[in-house]
Amino acid sequence: MTLDLAGRGVVVTGAGRGIGAAYAKAFVAAGARVVVNDLDPATATSTADELGAVAIPGDASSEAGVAALVDAARAELGQIDVFCANAGVARGGTEAVDEKAWEVSWNVNVMAHVRAAKLLVPDWLERGGGTFVTTASAAGLLSIPGAAPYAVTKHAAVAFAEWLSMTYGAKGVRVHAVCPQGVRTDMLWSSGSAGRALMEPGAVDPDDVARDLVAAMEDGRFLVLPHPEVAEMYAHRAADPDRWLAGMRKMAAALPAVTMGTD
Repeated sequence: MTLDLAGRGVVVTGAGRGIGAAYAKAFVAAGARVVVNDLDPATATSTADELGAVAIPGDASSEAGVAALVDAARAELGQIDVFCANAGVARGGTEAVDEKAWEVSWNVNVMAHVRAAKLLVPDWLERGGGTFVTTASAAGLLSIPGAAPYAVTKHAAVAFAEWLSMTYGAKGVRVHAVCPQGVRTDMLWSSGSAGRALMEPGAVDPDDVARDLVAAMEDGRFLVLPHPEVAEMYAHRAADPDRWLAGMRKMAAALPAVTMGTD
């Protein structure tokens, strides 16, 4: 298919910096009308001004925050054609980590997507089309040692994207799950020694992720894998889960504790 983004209304959450800012830049370059959302008003405004987009700061994870964003974006754009649920948090720790780390991870990494889809899908079904982009992680396909809230919620984000695609894909709703390994962003630098040991080798730039997303949209591919080797590892996991788990145990034993934020 030929992807025509000219004049399309696009919303990107967590777009003040990193992968989200790269998405926004790519969509603007393709002629789309873009809303830059970020919890930090200063970064949202700075990025939007730089790109010639529109800043709509706010919390894109709470029910009220998502509703406010969708309403404001529709008022600005007329309609939302592409929604990129990109905002995410990385919380480390085991099952014993504080409840707040689980709550924040669940709200930002999963429920933000559910809440956005609840508001967007009915309109897309009525119009016959729309695109939902989930920024997940290779951790959502392969897991990651030492960061239970992150691994579990990124798995859930991929699962929800799959569910959206299987339920509405034949009705014009396109869904893409972006699952990179290391990306050179603030999240990578703050992931602690273990996180960096796992993700920094072979890390790609945010612009590379955005390029691969646009290519996947052009091709109609669900999974977006900026690190192609993830596909092979994912296949090995499915083919022999016991062998895969044994390998993950060895990896976990060889790494220091992951020190992603736990607040």
